[in-house]
Amino acid sequence: MSPLPWSEIDTVLLDMDGTLLDLHFDNHFWLEHLPQRYAEHHGISRAMAEQELLPLFREHAGRLTWYCLDFWSAELKLPVVELKREVAHLIALRPDADRFLAALRGAGKRVALITNAHRDSLSLKLERVELAPWLDRLISSHDYGFPKEDQQFWLALQQDFGFAPARSLFIDDSLPVLRSARRYGIAHLLAVRQPDSRQDPKDTEEFAAVESYPALCEGLG
Repeated sequence: MSPLPWSEIDTVLLDMDGTLLDLHFDNHFWLEHLPQRYAEHHGISRAMAEQELLPLFREHAGRLTWYCLDFWSAELKLPVVELKREVAHLIALRPDADRFLAALRGAGKRVALITNAHRDSLSLKLERVELAPWLDRLISSHDYGFPKEDQQFWLALQQDFGFAPARSLFIDDSLPVLRSARRYGIAHLLAVRQPDSRQDPKDTEEFAAVESYPALCEGLG
């Protein structure tokens, strides 16, 4: 990946899960821990639990409901936030993400966390990982009522945070979200090559990808 044109970037918008934090926690929770607890709660097999859950997950993917812990607690009749706490020890920064955040701060960039995560999930992660001191804002798409996949999110963000799309960098591990940001006019876009440390690197298709955060710091500051 070529060095970023940092002199042309004033604002850095960062996703949380899979970008600053290792996606292993979320993948483990939704694909392993929650199906197991759902099976135990409803007295069914693990295989049956997955048969019931996976179509629901597919139905809500990309919608605000997919990211809403209140929705899933009601839908599944389970205390989802409490279940997340059971595996909270898996919440972890991606390697050198804190070094990158410190470099952005040192270079005087405006930095906002923009996540589709529900506020309860965001709060749980902030208990485990210190992110807030490096950030000007921590924004959940639930604040606006639209996920990042929706153009209305970006309009609300611009009205709230006042950034110039042509002078902004956005990093996210979701290709649909990156495409939404591109439609809105954000000029500098990066995907994440390996959002989950326990899984293989992924194809980021038309997007250049972050391989490591130290490489991104080149020319910064």
